[in-house]
Amino acid sequence: MSAGRPPLLDLLESRRERLFLRDRILRALRQVLHEAAFLEVETPLLLTTVAPEEHIVHVACGDRILATSPELQMKELMAAGFDRIFQITRSFRAGEHGTRHVPEFTILEWYHTARSLYALVDDLELLLSRTAQQVTGSSKVEWQGRTLDFAPPYPVLSVREAFLRHAGWDPVSDFEADRFDLDLVEHVEHRLGIGRPEILAYYPLPQASLARPHPEDPRVALRLELYVEGIELANGFMELSDPVVQEGRFRESAAAIRRAGRKPPSLPSAFLAALPHLPDCVGIALGVDRLVMLLTDAAEISQVRAFAPDEA
Repeated sequence: MSAGRPPLLDLLESRRERLFLRDRILRALRQVLHEAAFLEVETPLLLTTVAPEEHIVHVACGDRILATSPELQMKELMAAGFDRIFQITRSFRAGEHGTRHVPEFTILEWYHTARSLYALVDDLELLLSRTAQQVTGSSKVEWQGRTLDFAPPYPVLSVREAFLRHAGWDPVSDFEADRFDLDLVEHVEHRLGIGRPEILAYYPLPQASLARPHPEDPRVALRLELYVEGIELANGFMELSDPVVQEGRFRESAAAIRRAGRKPPSLPSAFLAALPHLPDCVGIALGVDRLVMLLTDAAEISQVRAFAPDEA
């Protein structure tokens, strides 16, 4: 370190190699989606309201709210007649700290018309296998001393089966919210996606406020999450389009936020008005920072971003 050089500059320089790899990963993600005829869009970061969600604490910015995700605005675009869209953007959530959580993070979100949740399985297999191949030259990468293989197919495990196997109870027939959240973290998540991506699907309906119910079992939602080495990497739905049901779920979430001692955001009326025009579609959000971690052998998010939350 040269005399008088701030330590932060050396820290930033130490991330140089991974930042170049991050750039390659972002370009690869865009290339795969563009080749699949997706249109790249942008939606606002400063919003008048966001979806009320019990476990997400929004960040106020003056009289606006920083986007917790681009979900509502992207579905409004789908309702307006767009059929294949994506964006790579920032999202903001208060209280997110740790090796895999930061209050400002990068998200890849995409939507397209489809009639099956399994369309997202196909998307994930294509996107991740192609990106790994383009960036590293192989579907196999080394992460923290273990080999990960991003080649498809990715196994799909139902939430019911995962909880019966690892937690010893059925969260569909006998749902308990607190028990579900605790057992998901303590008994289930860390066992998923070991050595290759794995998809956890068909969540209890109370765990998916923006997803359609399963047509054969209304206790179950058409929701899936992708895990790699116990890390949640993506979260997607078959999108709910019933405004009455959706408003009811929003009001239930708002009530839960009040019980937790917080003020919920106002109901997103423009989004609710657009819902009757939403076609059959799927949508999913993927954590870009976590994907970069896995593809660059990084142990924590701060190693794959130019600035950690407390450095800017």
